[in-house]
Amino acid sequence: MAIKASKIQPRKVKAIGMLKEMISGSSDFIFTEYRGLTVEQITTLRRQLREKGVELHVVKNNFARLAFEELGYSHAVEPVLRGPTAVAFIKTDSNEVAKILLDFAKETPALVVKGAMIDRQFMDSDRVETFSKLPGRNQLIAMLMSAMQAPAQNLVYVINAIPTKLVRVLKAIEEKKANEGVL
Repeated sequence: MAIKASKIQPRKVKAIGMLKEMISGSSDFIFTEYRGLTVEQITTLRRQLREKGVELHVVKNNFARLAFEELGYSHAVEPVLRGPTAVAFIKTDSNEVAKILLDFAKETPALVVKGAMIDRQFMDSDRVETFSKLPGRNQLIAMLMSAMQAPAQNLVYVINAIPTKLVRVLKAIEEKKANEGVL
């Protein structure tokens, strides 16, 4: 555990303030260890995350711990704030971000997902992996909409089938009478 200084230098206060702004502007966070990544690899990862509206920042563990504590997050983030730490600040769907990070970690074993803070609940790396396999928010909405739409579509088909069958029966009667020469 880091020692808390009695007086913090102004530049450090500013750095902690910037971290607090990033934390306040984000809904979820995924903590990674980036030791061993090349500049090119981390740039590629940041580009992939930026496409989803996510920022990946290397943070000083002590500053991050202070910022999370001051914003009322539990002490659950302390275990992941050891060693070189990069935090993905997520504003939207954290599920998709977890997938991106874990896929990148499979390709580049130097990246290690340490854990996450999702909806103010801490998840270890195993739970993050399980979470990444769940359907995302947009997929769930699409599934819900199709489930809600199915009964209405079936009703339309049933209602439409009645006049269609009537027309077919009348057409068959007309053809039968035409063949008999009655008309």
